[in-house]
Amino acid sequence: MKLYNHTANIKAGLFILGVSLVIGLLAYTQRLVNNLREDNKEIVRLYAGLIANVVQEDNDQNLDFIFENIIKKVKFPLIQTDLENNIQMWKNLPEDIDTDQKIYKFMNICDKNNDPIPLTYENDNIGKITFGYLHFGDSAMISKLQTWSYIEIAAIGIFIFLGFTGFSFIRNNEKKHIWVGMARETAHQLGTPVSALMGWVQWIKDHPEKTNEIIPEMEVDLQRLEQINRRFSEMGTKSEFEEFDLSFRIERIIIYLKKRLPSLEKKVKLVNDIQPGIIVRGNGSLLAWSIENIIKNGIDSIDQRRGQINISLKKELNDIKIRIKDNGRGIPKKDWKNIFRPGFSTKKTGWGLGLSLANRIIEDIHKGDILVINSTLGKGTIIEIRL
Repeated sequence: MKLYNHTANIKAGLFILGVSLVIGLLAYTQRLVNNLREDNKEIVRLYAGLIANVVQEDNDQNLDFIFENIIKKVKFPLIQTDLENNIQMWKNLPEDIDTDQKIYKFMNICDKNNDPIPLTYENDNIGKITFGYLHFGDSAMISKLQTWSYIEIAAIGIFIFLGFTGFSFIRNNEKKHIWVGMARETAHQLGTPVSALMGWVQWIKDHPEKTNEIIPEMEVDLQRLEQINRRFSEMGTKSEFEEFDLSFRIERIIIYLKKRLPSLEKKVKLVNDIQPGIIVRGNGSLLAWSIENIIKNGIDSIDQRRGQINISLKKELNDIKIRIKDNGRGIPKKDWKNIFRPGFSTKKTGWGLGLSLANRIIEDIHKGDILVINSTLGKGTIIEIRL
C-alpha cells in the first residue's frame, strides 16, 4: 500500500535519476573528448613547428624524415594544405575517403571540431611567414568514446522505459488485485453476520414459537452489518481517537463469534484470558476489526473439525499486549513478515487483505506493533499486538 501511495514520487525519482545520469555521462564524456583534442592539438603544434623549421632551412631530407618517422606515427587524421587550401599531404584518412572531393568534405568536418594549425616561421627580413595549414581530425579513441556515450545513453533510456513500463504494469496489476481483494474481503466480513441471519431465519421457520428469543441476536447481526460499513468508510479518513475499554471490546468480539461458529461448520473453542478494565486511547471500531480479523484468520487456518483459539489481553508496565494463539496449520518462518503484506496469503482462496488491514490499523493508525511471535507447521501460530 505504501508503495502504491508513492507511485508518482517513484516515477519522478526514476525520471530525475535517468536525466541526471544522461547529463552526467554527457558532461564527463565531453570533458574527456576535449582533453584528448587538446592533447592532439599540442602534438599538431609541435609537428607544425618542426615542419616550419625544416622549410626555413630548406632541407628536403629533414622534411622527409619528419613525414616518415614522426607524422606517420600520428594516430589521428592529418591533412596539410597551402595557403589556398590546396591539399599537399594527408595521413590516416578513412578508407572510403579516396577522392579530392571527399577529402575536402572531410577536412571541413575536421575544421568544425578543431581549428587548423598554421605552418609559420620567422624570416629576418620579412618577419613571420605562413605557408600553409595542418588540419586534423579526431582520433579513433575519441570517435569510439563519443559513440560509446550514445550507446550508454540509449541503454539508460531503455532502462528507464522498462522501469516505467514494468512499474506501471505492477501498479495496474496491484490495483486490480486490490479491488478484487477488497471485494473478497468485504464478502468475508459480511459472511459471518449474513450466515448468522440466514441461520436465525431458518430457526424461526422451524421454531416460530421462539421468535422473541432470536430477535435480539438478529439485531446484533444487523448492527454488525452497519458496523462493517462504518469500518470500511473510516479506513479512508482521519481516525478519531477516544478512550475506551479494550477488555470489554474484545470480550464482545469473543461472545459474538462463539454464537456464530456453528455457521462456519467448524467446532472451534474460543478461550479468553482477558485482564479486565484496560483502558486505551484509539479508534475502538478499527482496533476491534483488526483483532477480529486475526481471530478469523486463526479459525480459517484450522483444517481439522476441532480447534482452539486462545485470546489474551495483559498490561505489562507501559505496554498493552494482545495475543491470539491458534492450533492451525502454521506459517513457514520465511513468511512471518510477509503475511502482513497486501496481497500475500497462505490460503488457497485468500487475497491477503485481512492481516494487511490489521497491520495498517495497528502500526500506521495506532503506532503500535503486530508480529508473529511463534509458528510451527502443523501445530499453530501466535500473533501479538503491542499498543
